[in-house]
Amino acid sequence: MSLSMVMLLIIFLSLVSMAYVYRYRGITRYDDLSEYLRKGWPITTPFNSVLYLFTQKRAKKPIMNTKDFKELDFIQQNWETIREEVMALHEGKVFEQTTNPESASYYDLGFRTFYKYGWSKFYLTWYGHSLKSAKELCPKTVAILETIPSVNGAMISILPPGSKLTRHLDPIACSLRYHLGLSTPNSNDCFINVDGKSYSWKDGEAFIFDETYLHYAQNNSDKNRLILMCDIERPMSLPGQLFNFFYKSILRLSVVPNMPGDKSGLINTIFSKLSPILAKTKKLKQTNRPLYLLVKWTVNISLAIILGLIIYGVLKLFGL
Repeated sequence: MSLSMVMLLIIFLSLVSMAYVYRYRGITRYDDLSEYLRKGWPITTPFNSVLYLFTQKRAKKPIMNTKDFKELDFIQQNWETIREEVMALHEGKVFEQTTNPESASYYDLGFRTFYKYGWSKFYLTWYGHSLKSAKELCPKTVAILETIPSVNGAMISILPPGSKLTRHLDPIACSLRYHLGLSTPNSNDCFINVDGKSYSWKDGEAFIFDETYLHYAQNNSDKNRLILMCDIERPMSLPGQLFNFFYKSILRLSVVPNMPGDKSGLINTIFSKLSPILAKTKKLKQTNRPLYLLVKWTVNISLAIILGLIIYGVLKLFGL
């Protein structure tokens, strides 16, 4: 098969995967194509679709049955131990430190947009790395998590009273998302909606869902919602596992420090350097929209060309 035919096949399969996610995956639909392009991460959809194809039956739905993930029972059995350490974090105002614009922890490409709604987090482990600050402040929790191989990453997250997370999805389908209630309002006024179905957090109760479905969260109560949030290995057949091994390398580069002394991943380092430029670009959008659009599309087209060159290089490497 010629290189041109291979490229055409890749483009065709990519467009098919995007059409599937946009029109058919799940119950909740995007409002329009514009929302999908803004929130649906079409650039990662073809890669995610490979994982969807090889995902085991027990995980082929927006919300999972926790009974199908017995390996996670040990976490839930120790929820009070975890809560004790987390409440100490909260009392020490650690969550406020991780959203300080002067801190490296602020430059979290995956989660920073949530800060404006009041949400915050404290990383414990992340795709093969346990953070130094987490070992010092939450040693028992880290030790519990390190006994379970299927936990790819974990953090504590807080959703204050009156705050929310607008409708979104996560860009990379390497994992499923596990939530364990630690200190919650225990009320339907505080909930997450995944693909049209709502779930209210309760202390000591676990919840597993596929974060690549559209979802949103609200805390309409007068109490904080503190939970343990884990990325757990997506159950897949062997081809999917092999593909995911390499796909997860992206997330291995996305380690975000909590405090000085923690490891900073390459993505975090680059994002912290680019953020001042991005801030100026947003200001430009308000003052000179034509120039903003020129800059935006120049950057997008450049990234597309770079991605195309990478794909071309890989194909040449394998003699295709």
